[in-house]
Amino acid sequence: MKVLVIQPKIGMGDMIIYLPYIHAISKKYNTKVSVLVKYNSRAKELLADDNKIEEILFLDRQKDGTGSHDGIKGFFDLVKLIKSKKFDKLFIYNSSLRYNLVAKFSGIKNIAQYPLFRKKDNIVLSAKILTENEIGVVVSTQPELKINSEKIIKAKSNFSKNFKHICLGISASGPTKRWDIENYIKLCEKINSIFPCKFYLAGGKKDGPLIEKFLKSEIAPSCISFSNLKIGETLPMIKNCDAYIGNDTGWLHISSALGLKCLALFMDSPVVAYGKYSKNISVIVPEGETEESTSHNTLGKDKLSFKKIFEKSIDLLN
Repeated sequence: MKVLVIQPKIGMGDMIIYLPYIHAISKKYNTKVSVLVKYNSRAKELLADDNKIEEILFLDRQKDGTGSHDGIKGFFDLVKLIKSKKFDKLFIYNSSLRYNLVAKFSGIKNIAQYPLFRKKDNIVLSAKILTENEIGVVVSTQPELKINSEKIIKAKSNFSKNFKHICLGISASGPTKRWDIENYIKLCEKINSIFPCKFYLAGGKKDGPLIEKFLKSEIAPSCISFSNLKIGETLPMIKNCDAYIGNDTGWLHISSALGLKCLALFMDSPVVAYGKYSKNISVIVPEGETEESTSHNTLGKDKLSFKKIFEKSIDLLN
């Protein structure tokens, strides 16, 4: 049986969250699974060593409608691509009629999809319910990101046991979801005064100004930047870290899926959706908020307690 999963969300974190369901589908049908995803899901690098993945197909849809799979021509180009693969079974983790029609025009008769036109959903629960209903098996929400063991061993040679190694998630999808960089510098200096540490600055080229502030601070000699590395190069490094401390960002979900203990700062994104699915994630929310109330438009970055973050960081590292 040839199986395709359509996962059209855009981020690395979203890609990680869907892994338990992709793996469960593979196990149920005893076959590798192909996925149709967007480029910025970074699936090509994240799933490079995943032996449950058959093929990664890319979905090119843009907000301005200029993607190669946008419009009428794009619709039929996508149909042509999928039809050429001759899939028997399709899971669509989306409520769009467009993807449903693409599947039917592609000749796929066995389709599992969210209810059409649904406006709101919990990313974890919706995927869990659809998958379990279709395959008849209870699926854990805990993701596992697979990395070649030789890569992990090779990276480990650069990790001294004399230090605590912390993946620091300073990046975020927007400024309202990012604790101020000065707070992170202060936090690292204080942690480093208790435990000798190495801090791995998890961010890309767009985070250059943030990383530059770190590398000009007194904690700079203890910092290693990810900004010039490919995602695939960072994975074995993160796997060898002791913990993740940082914002709700893709690096959080990668770290969780690699088995790290994670302290996640939520200030303007839904804890219920992104902070409760993994046993590896502990969360801190703004003062006066609860895990249930912290969501989009909470705008609570200035209400996070430094004292609480520091104390929980030390607990995490003990």
